[in-house]
Amino acid sequence: ALPRAASADTYPSRTVRLVVGVPAGGSPDIQARLLAQWLSERLGQAFVVENRPGGGTNIATESVVRAPADGHTLLLTTAINTWNASLYEKLNFNFIRDIAPVAGIMRVPNVMVLNPAVPAKSVPEFMAYAKANPGKINVASAGIGTAQHLAAELFKLMAGIDMVHVPYRGTAPALTDLLGGQVQFGVVALPAIQAHIRSGAVKAIGLCGARRSPAAPEIA
Repeated sequence: ALPRAASADTYPSRTVRLVVGVPAGGSPDIQARLLAQWLSERLGQAFVVENRPGGGTNIATESVVRAPADGHTLLLTTAINTWNASLYEKLNFNFIRDIAPVAGIMRVPNVMVLNPAVPAKSVPEFMAYAKANPGKINVASAGIGTAQHLAAELFKLMAGIDMVHVPYRGTAPALTDLLGGQVQFGVVALPAIQAHIRSGAVKAIGLCGARRSPAAPEIA
């Protein structure tokens, strides 16, 4: 018998789709586009970001689960992907079983922000204002069950205040209404809101974390 040569395709052998479960402009979308550019330059193949928002990222996840398991369809995951297992009674996939982790990318802190029209400059001042105006403050989130939504709900419980949750299909539309004053408060990922904080379009009153972020050391 003669030995036969075995060969494998160089990865990636064609365009790679990087699927993101939020609309363009959100923090995960920004991360995905930076990562896609770097991978394209490093590996010599196009990495294309595909936004598939909706369903608390479940639409995007299911599309990747159903794609061929050849490494040419990737999913950018966030904490919500694991939470969905308990938030949704029935899903058409098993996240732990059907998605294989490849690499950790980054940690992103959330920031509590206010529309400038709200007369508060700190968390204690905002709590006092919210308690004096129960049910009159709208809270924006990137969608039901997202990290930002759950963080806002936890704050409401801990502070003992009554605010109205307004879910959006992603961070970008939530920010549009927060900047326009249709909603007054939001918990937003730092990369998506940092430019608006620096311009004064919104007021940052607190960072959701145990310590300050090196990217925004001025926010307590």
